[in-house]
Formats: sequence, C-alpha cells, structure tokens
Amino acid sequence: MNSTTHADQMKQIAVMVMAATVLATNPAISQTQANQGQTTMGSQQALSQKQQAIAPIAAAVAIGEVAQLNAALNQGLDAGLTVSDTKEILVQLYAYTGFPRSLNALGELMKVVDARKQRGVQDAPGRNPETPIPTGKELLAVGTANQTKLSGAPVRGPLFEFAPAIDEYLKTHLFGDIFARDNLDWQSRELATVGALAAMTGVESQLQSHIRISKNVGLTAAQLRSVADVLAERGQPQAAQRARSAIEQVEAAAGR
Repeated sequence: MNSTTHADQMKQIAVMVMAATVLATNPAISQTQANQGQTTMGSQQALSQKQQAIAPIAAAVAIGEVAQLNAALNQGLDAGLTVSDTKEILVQLYAYTGFPRSLNALGELMKVVDARKQRGVQDAPGRNPETPIPTGKELLAVGTANQTKLSGAPVRGPLFEFAPAIDEYLKTHLFGDIFARDNLDWQSRELATVGALAAMTGVESQLQSHIRISKNVGLTAAQLRSVADVLAERGQPQAAQRARSAIEQVEAAAGR
C-alpha cells in the first residue's frame, strides 16, 4: 500500500514538472493563462479584496465623482492593488468612459499616491507590460483572437458591416493594444468594465455583453453579484441595481 502511494506521488510530481516545462518553453501558452487570470478552483472562490476594489474605482471614473474616486483609489491601494494595476485600470477605462474621464482619474491617482507617500505609505509600484504588442496585420490577428476568446465566438453583425471602421478599432486597439497588455489579467479588466458600464445609463446591452464576457473569463454569477453588493456599499446604489439586472437577464437568457 505504501509503495503504491509513493508511486502515485512520484507520478504527480512528474506531471507537475512536465507542465512547468511546457509553460516555460511555450510563452504563448503561459501568457494566455496569465491573461485569463484564473483557474477553475479560483473561479469558485469569493472575489479577493483587490478584485472587490476595482468596480467602485471604475464606477466613480464613469460618472466623474472625484470624491468617490479618491476614496475608491485609497481603498484599492489599501486592498493591495499596485500603482501599476490602478493606472492600467484607469487607462483602459478611456475606451469606455472617454479620454476626459480617464485623464482626470489619472490626475487624481497622482494626487492620491503623492498624499500617501507624504503620510509614509509606500504602495507597491507593480510592473509594466512585458510582452511586446505587435503591429499591423499581426495586431489585428491578436485583437481578433482576443475578442473571440473573450466573447466566446467570432463577433459579427450588421452594425460592423455598416461601420467597418469601428470593427477594426475594436479588434486592433481595444482587444489588441489594450487587452494584450499583460500587466493586468482579463478578470480584472472585465471587473473594471462592468463597474464603469453599470454606473452609466443607456448602455444596458453593452453591460450585459460584458457580464457574459466576465463569465467567459471565469467569473461566476455569485462573484458578479458580489460586485453589485460592493457598489451598493460604496455609494453607487443605481450602478448596483443595473449590475444585478444585467446579471439576472444574462442568467435568464442562458436558461439558468
């Protein structure tokens, strides 16, 4: 019995070593897993404090509430978001909230980080993107692949045939230039997007779309409902209600 147990252990170790070797020799595979950001086990757990801090930041950016943003940024950094994480969230949000909101938010983050330094708080700087972003046709291919993976299927439709330029911008810039940056995982990016869209009016279809994308990258309905709870707790009750409504509609459409 003991020899069988030992043999099983040795097999497990061998499998782990082989998996590590595959990831080390295939950076594209390891990068994909890093972007997706979660394991099956992780997706069954509650959101971490860092993850919970993302949506309130995004919601405050979307509606231009500087006081709420200041508080949300401090809470996020206290929860363990690095300065790089937070900057990346605010940079990405320009694609959903516009350059003015994003620029204002980055300016507020500068003030927050400086004020914290003056109080003796040393926030972890985090890291910059490491994987080079391709250009030209390669960027279009990467962006298209990312969009397809996030959405669960190729994205097509009359709107993109009517305005092909927006289709190209989405593929090359949003899902290429932005989502290919590897210093923030896809779950965090979707939590930011859901938080921003939930705070805005008139974008219900896009919010539902990103609820589906959030589930495609491993977030559960329970985790997304906890996002709504956090938004309500942080002074965004209307955003919380929109998020809950979108989750319910997506779940209903999926027949669950």
